Amino acid sequence: MFGILRPCRHSLSEDLAREWMSHMCGLCLALRDDHGQASRVATNYDGLVVSVLTAAQSRDQAGTRAAGRCLLRGMRGAHVADGSGAHLAAAVSLMLASAKISDHIEDGDGAYARPGVRAVAGRVAARWQNGAQRTGSGLGFEGRALASVVDRQREAELSAREGTDVLTVTRPTEEATGEAFAHTAALAGIPRNAAPLQEAGRLFGRVAHLLDAVEDRAEDLASGAWNPLTATGTPVSRARDLCDDAVLGVDLALREAVFTDDRLVRVLLVQELHRAVERTFAHGGHPGHGHHPGHDHYPGHGDRPRHGGHVDYPGDGGHPHDAGHGDHSGHGGKGAKRSRKGGCCGACSCGTPELQEPPRSRGLLTGCAAALFMCCTCQYCCRDPHPGPWSGEPQDSWCDACTCVADTCSTCCDACSCCGNCSCCENCDCCSCD
Repeated sequence: MFGILRPCRHSLSEDLAREWMSHMCGLCLALRDDHGQASRVATNYDGLVVSVLTAAQSRDQAGTRAAGRCLLRGMRGAHVADGSGAHLAAAVSLMLASAKISDHIEDGDGAYARPGVRAVAGRVAARWQNGAQRTGSGLGFEGRALASVVDRQREAELSAREGTDVLTVTRPTEEATGEAFAHTAALAGIPRNAAPLQEAGRLFGRVAHLLDAVEDRAEDLASGAWNPLTATGTPVSRARDLCDDAVLGVDLALREAVFTDDRLVRVLLVQELHRAVERTFAHGGHPGHGHHPGHDHYPGHGDRPRHGGHVDYPGDGGHPHDAGHGDHSGHGGKGAKRSRKGGCCGACSCGTPELQEPPRSRGLLTGCAAALFMCCTCQYCCRDPHPGPWSGEPQDSWCDACTCVADTCSTCCDACSCCGNCSCCENCDCCSCD
């Protein structure tokens, strides 16, 4: 799995978590149906946004189908997203995976530096690229234009020099993402949405490209691999400003589009995109907020520090979890209050296996079974604290960027801009919006 939008399933309200998983599983099965079992490894967090956007614009495109038991769902069946949006998302995801493999081959990263691996990976990338073109063309999306992005991106990178505007390098990605977002309007039968969604997609592509560059910057410097920030001499502060402006631009563009149900769209493309920027820059050693006019207050989360300067946050390496959350000073921080049941929220229901006092140890086989169950139900990532499968001792979660808390609105209001009347949250049952 790769991508910048990684919502913790416990930070979503129950219905949005179910919907998000429906689109994730629908994308995975669309890849299987269109391109074979092996292509399911191309499932990624960002590609499913295309499926979410299509379903959000038209109830006719929000259909589901029954899916069998899956290990990653804890061996449970489910109803998963089905329709043209899921298949377009599969084409986009396959193209993203193909481009990522080609990029690794060009840079000679790790095993890709070996001739045998490079040859096999190159054939896989070419086959996936052709498959993405066929699927896109079948949906009325220009497959060749999607495939040409890889070549245009390579040309932009080869021509980049110190002093080149980094947006020149990100432009091919921006244009391709914009076209994919805009085509969801055609699939949904709402052509008036094409322009704002194209703008939202273009800015989303910019953020994705820049965050990838920031995330890989130190490693690329050490290995001598090409990086857009290093090659163009772009400071990290400039990349941060561009990302913050783009996140705001995505929000504004989405307000111009018409949706039948935009809750998950706004959670992913406003709230989670903002969190992705915060997370990536904090992990890269550059924490702090950029300037977002009009985003000085986060509904449902109390008053956070106002944007307009770099602020250092104690306790968790730059993630502002302590502001407006009472005694919660960060997930995993020493001042955090935790439920003995575990879970990244005090209200989450992942209480199996139980945390026991004193801890109850397990044997080799039962511990392996517990570890497999906890892995398949995402407890290592999202349950904080969780019991060690063998020792039974409380362990910290791996997901240190999770920002959900028990005493606030979940997410149906987090990304909205109510302007005082809470109209976007009417009939919301997760909070009183007062």
